[in-house]
Amino acid sequence: MRLSVTHTLGLCPKPRTRREAGLGMIHPSPAPASSVLGLQGVKRLSRHKRERKNLSRIYSTVLLTPFQPFLPALSQMNQKPRKKAYKGVEDAITDSQALRAFVRIDLSRESAPDATTLLQFRHLLEKHELTKKLFEAINGKLSAAGLMMREGTIADATIIAAPPSVKNEAKARDPEMHQTKKGNQWYFGMKAHIGVDAESGLVHTVVGTAANVGDVTQTAQVLHGDEKTVYLDAGYTGVEKREDLKERDIDWQVAMKRGQLKAVPEDRVLGQLLRKLESVKASIRSKVEHPFHIVKNLFHFRKVRYKGLAKNTAQLHTLFGLANLMIAKRRLLALNGQVAP
Repeated sequence: MRLSVTHTLGLCPKPRTRREAGLGMIHPSPAPASSVLGLQGVKRLSRHKRERKNLSRIYSTVLLTPFQPFLPALSQMNQKPRKKAYKGVEDAITDSQALRAFVRIDLSRESAPDATTLLQFRHLLEKHELTKKLFEAINGKLSAAGLMMREGTIADATIIAAPPSVKNEAKARDPEMHQTKKGNQWYFGMKAHIGVDAESGLVHTVVGTAANVGDVTQTAQVLHGDEKTVYLDAGYTGVEKREDLKERDIDWQVAMKRGQLKAVPEDRVLGQLLRKLESVKASIRSKVEHPFHIVKNLFHFRKVRYKGLAKNTAQLHTLFGLANLMIAKRRLLALNGQVAP
């Protein structure tokens, strides 16, 4: 955006850009790392006070800003080699005045964190499992704003592909990834199991497993414990009989298997009622597809980026946390008296 001389000299206020409006969703500035990770969490990242201060800024830069202005950068990070990805984030901070103001970096006094620093910081987050704390902190803010009802949960899973090639130094595929068959198609990779709030569509739980792990086996892990109703697809049939879920007072709304529904004639009253009931269930369960769409189609996380479940699950916590902010974008802006750009 071009600015006139009067804007440059500060003689009249500069028009607010769409990027600045998006950054205003976290008002008035990004939460410091200490408020999200706790003081001990920040101290674990570094023993030196000066480095902890820099890491806190990097934390705000890399992990709290991507929901609006960094979406292109996130797509870039998931499509391009690692060095180029982190270089892209560094360039975005250097080039954008709105981002620099948001993360409180003054280039006249200090430089933006370089690609190597960002990469090392990601390693520290993975080592101390702090991306999960970030995900929980985002959900805590959304809950405090009244956006999570927590009375119903929709559970589902999606397969994320991994490279099946053995043309590498070890001459083998990733041992933590496995293959599974879905329909008549075989897939190799991992699964992302999520629990979604039935009212708002926000993700409250993320679990990463190998692709051959059954969806129903992770049901207890994706529930937060306060729900009264759980909506599941036909892959979770028999969930109420599992040992770890028998004692829970939950209304299980599991989709009928397609073969069982087809066996009931459509021209009968019972067949018509069952189809209407399944249609209502499906409309409720459709909310679980929105976070998957954002992570896989908008963030382009269709293939795992790293080797092993731990690193990829850590990234999933970050991506689904950002997906929650995208889903709640308009409601967050409305709470701050703003209009979505």
